[in-house]
Amino acid sequence: MPDSNGATIDYVLKMVRERNIHFIRMWFTDVLGRMKSFAITPSELEVAFEEGMGFDGSAIEGYARSVESDMIAIPDAQTFQVLPWRPHDDGVARMFCNIYTPDGSPFDGDPRFVLRRMLKKASNMGYVFNIGPELEYFYFKSSESPEPIDRGSYFDLTPLDNASDLRRDTILTLEHMGVPVEYSHHEVAPSQQEIDLRYSDALSMADAIMTARLVVKAIAIQHGCYASFMPKPVKDINGSGMHIHMSLFKDDHNVFFNPDDPLGFGLSDTAKRFIAGLLKYAPEYSLLINQYVNSYKRLVPGFEAPVYVSWANRNRSAMIRVPLYKPGKEYSARFELRSPDSACNPYLVFAAVLGAGLKGIEDNLELPDPVNEDLFTLSLSQIRAEGLQLLPSDLGEATQLFEHSKLMRDILGDEMHQFIVENKRDEWNEYCAQVTSWELDRDFPIL
Repeated sequence: MPDSNGATIDYVLKMVRERNIHFIRMWFTDVLGRMKSFAITPSELEVAFEEGMGFDGSAIEGYARSVESDMIAIPDAQTFQVLPWRPHDDGVARMFCNIYTPDGSPFDGDPRFVLRRMLKKASNMGYVFNIGPELEYFYFKSSESPEPIDRGSYFDLTPLDNASDLRRDTILTLEHMGVPVEYSHHEVAPSQQEIDLRYSDALSMADAIMTARLVVKAIAIQHGCYASFMPKPVKDINGSGMHIHMSLFKDDHNVFFNPDDPLGFGLSDTAKRFIAGLLKYAPEYSLLINQYVNSYKRLVPGFEAPVYVSWANRNRSAMIRVPLYKPGKEYSARFELRSPDSACNPYLVFAAVLGAGLKGIEDNLELPDPVNEDLFTLSLSQIRAEGLQLLPSDLGEATQLFEHSKLMRDILGDEMHQFIVENKRDEWNEYCAQVTSWELDRDFPIL
């Protein structure tokens, strides 16, 4: 097991004593990105840092069979934060954990380890991978049905936006937990919100996204409502995405930046090869960035979500967009992947898109021409004339493409790759066996 950062551990031990912390929650995720946790008391904290805490991995989705279930969780001291919504006396703190097997080896089924392994590859190439996400979600009156709490729309600042207090309390809580927020606003659909986190390295950002999703839900409960990150909870309105802004830094310089870019986008050749990798492998990693049956209800024409493998400058109908808010500024040079939804597992998504981008750099892939037309308005025959490839249209197609992807298997490892294939095939088969209310309403009275 790796050596710990002693200075950081000493700080955690001191904070637990001084702030009267009585429970320390050990956070980690299953393969699908669902938060898991168990609590320890301060008397166990030093042992947790030195040896880890054992738990039954067979109870965690995608972790291990019962015959090989023993797992060790070692907290990452640098992720220590007090939970502000818990009582101040006998308080509660959390740390994200790395998962190991009893022999001290990193556990291949730990999504955090998968990302750490890919970030190590980038580091060996001299790169730091930075991420800035836009988290979209809905507030509803309860978890029983998707009934909106307001009728607001994009950027509304009126009495119609009943969620402004929820966003304020959520942002204050996040910042108390060391998660900086850059923007927040009402989104297009009634009750739909967006919170944009300030960019950071990919591992810190994956932890921040998991924290943000929990905080959003916790604050919603305090206000007597329900927050949902379901990609498409309501028909006929926009779904919730998680647009990802990304950049690569090397020696404190943004390697995606080139002020003399002949295309006028401010992008370097490295950036263009990275984008080319994202485009080439997009159908293969679609299962990770859109991992549920419901995810593909969002990815349909007419609802501001990308449907085609494409890139462009400022064109919001493209899968990858190059924003030019601050042209000529090195630190702002980036591009935005618009297809992920906010229910994904950020550890696996960041590993997959980084792996695809690095593959584009390694293979010196050529970037196709940008698509400047509004893809939402083009007919299928026009799309075919453009030669554009469709993203997977449903979970079944995405699972099949993912299953045969050597790159995804290399990034995730054989066992995790196989588990995801089997899990998603089961979900798709179960969905296909359902008889929906749409079918009954449409066909039952006449057939």
